[in-house]
Amino acid sequence: MFKRRLSLPRNKSFFLFGPRQTGKSTLLKKTFLEEESIYYDLLRSDEYTRLAANPSLFRDEVLSRNKGKNFIIVDEVQRVPQLLDEVQSIMTSSAKPPVFCLSGSSARKLKRAQANLLAGRAWTYHLHPLTHLECGQRFSLDKALRIGTLPSIYSEENEEDAHRSLKAYVNTYLKEEIAAEAIIRNIGAFLRFLPLAAFENGHILNYSNIAKETGVSYKTIQEYFQVLQDTLIGFFLPSFSGSARKQLAKHPKFYFFDTGVHRAVCGKLSVPLHPGTSEYGDMFEHFMVCEIARYIDYADKDYSLSFYRTKDGAEVDLIVKPPAGKLLAIEIKSSQAPDSSQLKGLRSFHQDFPDAALYCAAPVPRARIVGGITILPWQEIFNILDL
Repeated sequence: MFKRRLSLPRNKSFFLFGPRQTGKSTLLKKTFLEEESIYYDLLRSDEYTRLAANPSLFRDEVLSRNKGKNFIIVDEVQRVPQLLDEVQSIMTSSAKPPVFCLSGSSARKLKRAQANLLAGRAWTYHLHPLTHLECGQRFSLDKALRIGTLPSIYSEENEEDAHRSLKAYVNTYLKEEIAAEAIIRNIGAFLRFLPLAAFENGHILNYSNIAKETGVSYKTIQEYFQVLQDTLIGFFLPSFSGSARKQLAKHPKFYFFDTGVHRAVCGKLSVPLHPGTSEYGDMFEHFMVCEIARYIDYADKDYSLSFYRTKDGAEVDLIVKPPAGKLLAIEIKSSQAPDSSQLKGLRSFHQDFPDAALYCAAPVPRARIVGGITILPWQEIFNILDL
């Protein structure tokens, strides 16, 4: 239903990571046709049990395959990490090995099991929720802010059904599978932590306050956030560290990977989002940070992202540092008519970095320049970033 931005190679083995329901299986099946592939779905209990008990069966079956089957797809490979040893054995012992397509929703289990990551023999890709261009004419900003852009949920015609699907996602995946996979002893503390983490979304993390409210240690809270990152449920946005003259924030921010999942964890799916409110502004910022990060990843750009905040409260939502060239400072505003008073953070950043390009991305009809700052329609920031 959607034309995905990510193109998978047909001549090189690869890992494809992404949270559940981002469409990994759909993309694999669309790219590699049934008649040319062997498909192992490790979410199927019979397949999982069979291969977990005897991983060498996988090697025997691949080596005995019909030679027209050039692609071996293993979905949710982290469930049986031992299969990666078999993959490497086939790669190194075969004159013309098949292409292995290895998908997963968590790199954490592979790391914890000290799994064989094939030592550069396989490329790595990530699949994210839908971007606005992938949605095409069906894209609605308000809908993306309310329920996110996981393909199966965004496709729901009835928003109540989308809410039910998001609640099921949180209850069955976030609360049960991640807690189990992370081998968290204090499940109750982790479940108390999740909504607190969601309410801190897009804010500078204060581990001590969350630890007090959760009833666990500072270090444990750091580990919980790391679990969310390792299981691809969110990502850290570090503080910009390029200014020697101003004391900057030291702790990172944390963003959930999808606005709808974030709202579901907060228990706010039934709360309307109205333009002009602070909550709408927070969700628009969340959407834009995720969207820019997704496009950078798909474009395979070596850009680093951070945020800027001084002890005096001057803040810029995103600082984009390319490997060469000038910095880009991007303020994200949900107002349809942002004015100079809302751009103080950009002016503060300009004092230390006068060569930086200054932008404000907002839902405005056309671009204009205010005091050296370009205010432009949010869709155009992707052209500026060459994405």
